[in-house]
Amino acid sequence: MPKVKTLIKMLCENPVGIIEDVAHYGFFRWIPDRMYLKMMYRLETGKKLNLDKPQTYNEKLQWIKLYDKKPLYPKLVDKYEVRKYITEMIGEKYLIRLIGVYNNADDIDWDALPNAFALKCTHGSGCNIICKDKNTLDIKNSKRQLKKWMKRNWFWMGREWPYRDIKPRIICEELLINNGKIPEDYKVLCFNGIPKMIQVQSDRFIDLKIDFYDVEWNRTDISITFGKLHESTSGVNTLKNSENTFDKPLLLEEMLHCSEVLSQNTYHTRVDWYIVDNKLYFGEITFFQGSGFLLFSKDEDELMFGNWIKLN
Repeated sequence: MPKVKTLIKMLCENPVGIIEDVAHYGFFRWIPDRMYLKMMYRLETGKKLNLDKPQTYNEKLQWIKLYDKKPLYPKLVDKYEVRKYITEMIGEKYLIRLIGVYNNADDIDWDALPNAFALKCTHGSGCNIICKDKNTLDIKNSKRQLKKWMKRNWFWMGREWPYRDIKPRIICEELLINNGKIPEDYKVLCFNGIPKMIQVQSDRFIDLKIDFYDVEWNRTDISITFGKLHESTSGVNTLKNSENTFDKPLLLEEMLHCSEVLSQNTYHTRVDWYIVDNKLYFGEITFFQGSGFLLFSKDEDELMFGNWIKLN
């Protein structure tokens, strides 16, 4: 847990954001999952959560957290264990080259790492160290950040149950670069095993932009932002749409096919991809985009996404 003085300071500076930060450390673990999700849903979206007859995208993601507990899910969200699943289902050729796996930050031999790499905690979301040039990397600060992340359990914030018992580790992967930049992130949203929408993230780690394309590669006007607590702690108030219209990827059909294979027997799955040098690389699998707290600019878009999820 963060030190008491630190918590008091954070509470004074940002009374809303402190809720999310302490939640990561299990401060609210005494609250039952259903009650906790209703509370956080209200705080994040400003709306009342309907779990008895969920209709919208976010409501159904909260329902899935509580009632869809397939034993395979923890392995699919573990950034190290999922590599075995990808190899079995679609082939090792889709994996980013693995450089190392570590139980803690002190195990990393920084001198042995290449000049460019990506360090990722296997048990969480957004806990990445992206290094384009090791000569400019603040290794001491990177180790401090990794150690902080390793103490967190992402289950406690959003009650995304697959994360609860994942063994915290760190993997080092080759850093993918496309024309001198971090490549676009193609996130295929699958509903009951069928790809319906592709979310394109560009300018990641700089000025994140998000656009939605349908599976025929028609750009939509769908727009989302993070929930209110996420805004408070991340400093991101809005998620912009890009001014660019991206060309249809040459590997789109392959991307959609692989996503369909990986999302079978699920209510909703987001499968992430990168394309570098005309080759498709798997990123990660997510079951609860935005932890089910995303804010849609139009209610009809959230309802459309929700209608695509058919619950039993």
